[in-house]
Amino acid sequence: MDERELAHRRVSTVGLGAAPPVRFGDAAGVVAWFGAVQSQDYHPATWAVAQRLGGGLTDQDLDRAFDDGVFLRTHVLRPTWHFVTPADIRWLLELTAPRVHALNAYAYRQTGLGADLLTRTADLIADAVAGGNHLTRAQVAAMLDGHGIAAVRVRLGYILIHAELERVICSGPLHGKQHTYALLDERAPGAVSLDREAALAELTRRYFTSHGPATAKDIAWWSSLTMSDIATGLSLAGDALESIDVDGATYWFAPGPAVPPVRSPAVHLLQAYDEYIVGYTRSKHLLDIEGLVAAAPDQLALPNGVIVVDTQVAGRWKRTATADAVTVHAVLYRPFDEAELRALEMAADAHGEFLGRPARVETSRV
Repeated sequence: MDERELAHRRVSTVGLGAAPPVRFGDAAGVVAWFGAVQSQDYHPATWAVAQRLGGGLTDQDLDRAFDDGVFLRTHVLRPTWHFVTPADIRWLLELTAPRVHALNAYAYRQTGLGADLLTRTADLIADAVAGGNHLTRAQVAAMLDGHGIAAVRVRLGYILIHAELERVICSGPLHGKQHTYALLDERAPGAVSLDREAALAELTRRYFTSHGPATAKDIAWWSSLTMSDIATGLSLAGDALESIDVDGATYWFAPGPAVPPVRSPAVHLLQAYDEYIVGYTRSKHLLDIEGLVAAAPDQLALPNGVIVVDTQVAGRWKRTATADAVTVHAVLYRPFDEAELRALEMAADAHGEFLGRPARVETSRV
């Protein structure tokens, strides 16, 4: 393989190719495929899930699945919010929480959150949300304040993250537009634990199956685990993975048949934190083989979304939604030909269908 072949195979494994390696039955199937799906921006993240499920789904459909606990949201990697399945949430947290706690240690100290206080807040929150009494962030803060514990802004955030990492709470159903917290044992009663070696093997296999071809440094960044952990995981994964060396880097992926040609041009309107964008560090350059992103004058500005043509980043986009329409503002990093512009219109129509309103496209050059 060369770099373009690596990118071609990768776009398929992340579920964006013309023939993804599996057919996802529902949102839980998508989330389980990845193991964890970054979801710090909730609604764009549900769009990322819907893209893997084909047409016909709306944001309201994904909200209902989330409310029903088909997939959950918690802090589990790096640390930021991720979607995870009820079946995976416990063993994932048991594996990654020690590392995420270590990454959070400075913030805990800076906000005056010692071990005893964090244990007390987790116990208070557990009691407060037990029995299906799902609480919003503001309600949790008010409850803690009633017990003499200051819980505002960043300090409140780390109190909640700690309780999530300790497998006490996770996401509850939406309360209007607000998120709630629920007792993890009640939202995921069937969640299983795995011994550490089994968990390392499973997470390693899951990552390279859904993100490969990718490198050991990619998964170490994505998972928050050490390079030693990753080496162990690769050893334990055995024949479930294979590797190839390209330009001095070793890429791992799940064995399988050759990936069919991409339907070209295929345009994808990805959220900024889509797994195809944020799932890598060492090999992120495969998204920008021709250097369009590197040459863009606004390359440091975080866009609402990323435009991918076939396998390569070719622009950025944001949307303006009103009650009866959505406008996709597309900033192109190179000229699009007529076929690519038609494919962009089709991608915008799919996003409009997800939002339940017609879409129009406005384009400009960077």
